[in-house]
Amino acid sequence: MKRIFAILIFIAGTVCFASDDLSKQATAFYSDNNFQKTMDLILQIPETERSAQDWLLLGNVLEDKGEKENAVFMYQKAKVTNPKYYKAYYNLANHYAENSQYFMAIENYKKAASLNKENPYIFYNMACTYIKMGELKKAKTNLNKAIMLKSDVAEFHYNLAYVYKKLDKPKLAQTYLDNFNKLTQSQ
Repeated sequence: MKRIFAILIFIAGTVCFASDDLSKQATAFYSDNNFQKTMDLILQIPETERSAQDWLLLGNVLEDKGEKENAVFMYQKAKVTNPKYYKAYYNLANHYAENSQYFMAIENYKKAASLNKENPYIFYNMACTYIKMGELKKAKTNLNKAIMLKSDVAEFHYNLAYVYKKLDKPKLAQTYLDNFNKLTQSQ
């Protein structure tokens, strides 16, 4: 009986290592923009053994192929697999924002931000969504957070200049426009 148990542990461990290897290979192929190979490798991993990253990559590939609803399903699977995986919420938020589902976008950006307070692009994209919603004060707050985290991104400054202009704060708008111009000239 002990021998059978040891064999089962060995076999299960081998499957797990194989899944990890396939996942790592898929990630490498995704980084090289080889989306078909990425998908082929992940689909070799049994569904019950796919990581949140695997589901996310499948969603990204499907999104690139124009299969938006299938991509959303994969991002949802990533959230279920690991509810603390901020990238699933972030990608869902981006999808909803692109499709003018702003409240769903904001909800997912907020969740992503609660899980990763160090990613300036979460705050930037949330701010852009707030701009589309006409909520300029919330946009301003999130753009300031993005700039505090990463001050060398010209677009952050440009959008904050736009927000300050809309809020009728011309001096602050000019300050951030000047920052934008300095950053774009140094690139």
